[in-house]
Amino acid sequence: MTDLEQRIFELGQRLQLIHIATLDERGLPWVRPVVGRLDETLTLRFATHLNSRKVGHIAAQPSVHATLGATDPRSERWLQIDGEAEVSTSAEEREAFWFDGLKAHVSSVDSPLYSVVVIRPRRIELRTIHQPEAETWTQPA
Repeated sequence: MTDLEQRIFELGQRLQLIHIATLDERGLPWVRPVVGRLDETLTLRFATHLNSRKVGHIAAQPSVHATLGATDPRSERWLQIDGEAEVSTSAEEREAFWFDGLKAHVSSVDSPLYSVVVIRPRRIELRTIHQPEAETWTQPA
């Protein structure tokens, strides 16, 4: 892992509020908060209800944008992620992402309505209030 990848991972590895933008049926952006995290490969994951609006948006247009890391107004660093999303219902993905807070939305890890959105990044910008330019990571070709 490069130094930049390590700093990106450190900022995104814990469960946190993330804002996800998808495109609606008119091609207009729709932003909503979700709770998710990055893994060591810089892949972003969050849970969703299989019947949610975002699942339909992703099925029609899998390009998404996410922001995370700015946990309060004093946050000095944050991430902007451009990526490709897919909705997974695999038992492996669902079990790996599960946490007890999801019980408010689905009954269990085995609920047929529980899915995990997996976002594979194309580009990640690490932004800071101390620098005018972002440090940019791009998916290797």
